[in-house]
Amino acid sequence: MGSSNEHIVDIEQISTSIEKELEILHPLSDECCIYRVPNILRRSNEEAYTPQEVSIGPLHHGRPELKPMEEIKRRYLQEFLLLSNSTMSLKEYVKFIEERETKLRNCYAETIEMNSEDLVKMILIDSAFLIMVFLKFSCKELQTGNDRLFSKPWKEFDVRYDMILLENQLPFFILKDLFDVSDIRNKLQLQGLSLLKLTHEFLKIKWKSWVTDEVSEEHNFSQVHHILDFLRICRRPSSTMQMESKLSKQIFLHAPSATQLHQAGVKFELSPSKNKFDIQFEHGILKIPRLRVTKRTEFYLRNLQAFEQCHCNDDNRYTSDYIAFITMLVRTTKDVEVLAQSGVAQNRLRNNDTMSSLLNNLGTGNFVSRTRFHFSDIVEELNKYCENSLHKWKATLKQDYFNTPWAGISVATAAILLLLTLIQTVCSIIQI
Repeated sequence: MGSSNEHIVDIEQISTSIEKELEILHPLSDECCIYRVPNILRRSNEEAYTPQEVSIGPLHHGRPELKPMEEIKRRYLQEFLLLSNSTMSLKEYVKFIEERETKLRNCYAETIEMNSEDLVKMILIDSAFLIMVFLKFSCKELQTGNDRLFSKPWKEFDVRYDMILLENQLPFFILKDLFDVSDIRNKLQLQGLSLLKLTHEFLKIKWKSWVTDEVSEEHNFSQVHHILDFLRICRRPSSTMQMESKLSKQIFLHAPSATQLHQAGVKFELSPSKNKFDIQFEHGILKIPRLRVTKRTEFYLRNLQAFEQCHCNDDNRYTSDYIAFITMLVRTTKDVEVLAQSGVAQNRLRNNDTMSSLLNNLGTGNFVSRTRFHFSDIVEELNKYCENSLHKWKATLKQDYFNTPWAGISVATAAILLLLTLIQTVCSIIQI
């Protein structure tokens, strides 16, 4: 006989409940390109992924601390409408966004809980805001003295970094479509100026050490997903930099640091290339493009890293591989000093300890493929060079005994005296 506390399971109710939950699941789509940052990365530095001034898109929309920028965004929408008032009305723009709602939702990895009215309104305001930021940057006559963004450099500085955060993105197609349909370029007599060119011009000036000067066919922006992806495409290795991926676990785990390479006689040189991936090792010389490190450098690399790890296959995780290579070189403060002395590293942080800690922290949770690592050939050659005892012997001799002219003279003098003493001894023996 059962207990009086026994609970009878309602199978029909549970089945119905599960069916309803399955029906409302967000459909998986190939258009997905905007993600929440994985916790393993977020735990290392939450600030690096969190907007400080403005929310773009639904993932951070409505946060109280970002509310002051909402008025500025609405003012930019007002300016956008004034510039395009001969083309479309506000109602037509709302309808334009509403017709693309499903595609917009499919671009986000998680279900957007906002209703259609709120989502369409937010997308229109945020899209117009970004378009006007690009336009005002390229067309200075659109900036007024009382502009609440461009007249305040500190605010503009924070906003442009918020624009590249993975969780703070809008699908690029909606920006492009809205810009094209507005026909603003004709109103401003900017025929031939595309949103791609406006975006590139803005990013090239604001991130000049990371973005190439020219947009070439090789970059292929036809399928750009969002502004962060635009930056990633700008930094993609050129076809001449593509390296065969054949790295083994043993090579990667025993890759030498900058100090170890220096002790083995490897010379570091600053590469003139503007592409960060253009790292070369020939004849004992490791050429690396300048590594300028600021606090914002970490934010930039972290968000590219997060996007690659969420979205890209092994062949396209260039930033993750670059981070792995740099953190391989820099493990201690001494490694920072070695790179700084050659001009490769430019530390804009408090001290070398801070830079070393930042780069080591950046490597936490960084996933790289052992079969598709883009710097595998270089790492393999560096290991071979370090394993050659002749290179180590020559380096030790030069660094310990010929590191200054006076030290070299002293060693040479001692060698001559030793030779003369030996000759005198031999002569004495012959005489006897």
